[in-house]
Amino acid sequence: MVKKQEGVKHMQSFSFYSPTKVIFGKGTELGTADEIKKFGGSRVLIVYGGGSVVKSGLLARIEQSLTSAGLAFTSLGGVKPNPRLFLAREGVQKGIDFGVDFVLAVGGGSVIDTAKGIAHGIANPGTDIWKFWLKEVEVTKSLPVGVVLTISAAGSETSDSAVLTDDETWTKRGLSTEFNRPKFVVMNPELTYTLPKYQIACGVVDIMMHTLDRYFTPDEGNAITDEIAEALLRVVIKNGQVVVENPTDYDAASELMWCGSLSHNGLTGLGAKKDFATHQLSHELSGRFDAAHGASLAALWGSWARYTYQEKPERFARFAKNVWSIETNDCKLAAQEAIDKTVAYFSSLGMPTSFSELGIGVQSEEVLQDLTDRCVFHGARTIGQFKVLNRSDVYEIYKLANH
Repeated sequence: MVKKQEGVKHMQSFSFYSPTKVIFGKGTELGTADEIKKFGGSRVLIVYGGGSVVKSGLLARIEQSLTSAGLAFTSLGGVKPNPRLFLAREGVQKGIDFGVDFVLAVGGGSVIDTAKGIAHGIANPGTDIWKFWLKEVEVTKSLPVGVVLTISAAGSETSDSAVLTDDETWTKRGLSTEFNRPKFVVMNPELTYTLPKYQIACGVVDIMMHTLDRYFTPDEGNAITDEIAEALLRVVIKNGQVVVENPTDYDAASELMWCGSLSHNGLTGLGAKKDFATHQLSHELSGRFDAAHGASLAALWGSWARYTYQEKPERFARFAKNVWSIETNDCKLAAQEAIDKTVAYFSSLGMPTSFSELGIGVQSEEVLQDLTDRCVFHGARTIGQFKVLNRSDVYEIYKLANH
């Protein structure tokens, strides 16, 4: 009989569901229409962002693909970063009027999240979609969504999450439901070649944060989960720098794109509580100031880490050793060095690490208090799991970043 060893951490229970079909490689966008038909689509709403998919000819190629396959379609453009509720509502009505049975997102996270909201709205024509995001109504049905990915960042193409911003109150909310899972994603790294460096860098931070917000958890014992998370972070750190400097490096762009999906499909946090405090903190920042999501995350992570690391310095020490190759037996010193290295990496990408670097300037006490109240829903919730943060904690983190 084998005796149980004292102090040994055991793998925690989990449920993993990641049904999105991934079609990866050069030229894969040309098969988009075939994938739509496989999932029962016949009347399609194409959702896209600014002019880049038009200028590059990608939208025209997608439309030609659908026409050749005998699929009817209509389009909705104009999605912006921090995707707006009003445009999603507009898309719902457009989809209902056209009799849409499939929604195709051509773009990155904001486009995909908008498409998810539209799909929920078309399937539930009597419900305002914002009620789903406010958790007043549960999503019980939706339309199928497909994705042609053009940005390595949000991971929304394989995640159960979607974020929308109410443009009237600048309230930003996230929604997690299995109905947010796209049916398929077409991933051709070449479609990311024309992105501005700032947008690429924002994406690198977003990818890292989707794993960091899972990795820093109070739970232990999931060895393979930790190893996957650490490997993904090392690969992103290495290749993110390459792609920012040379966006047309296919190999580096490929690694980054695949990491983006794996970072947010649930794999890097299995068996552990998700923290996501930095995401919650940044939602209020990007919602109020309309700042890029990745940049807002970079501006806050160092402050969050420095405020919380003493809750469990040995976790940060593991991060220091296995991600940054920092060798020291002093857990607190290792933690501090790892935080400094991570913040320095963000800076090396041209990302902000404070409010002033984000471009919003040093904020007044009134604004800090408002951000804090919004983040904790005026005292109705705490955030985080690595260290549970109350209103006072949230305020102190905003204050640390306010320089």
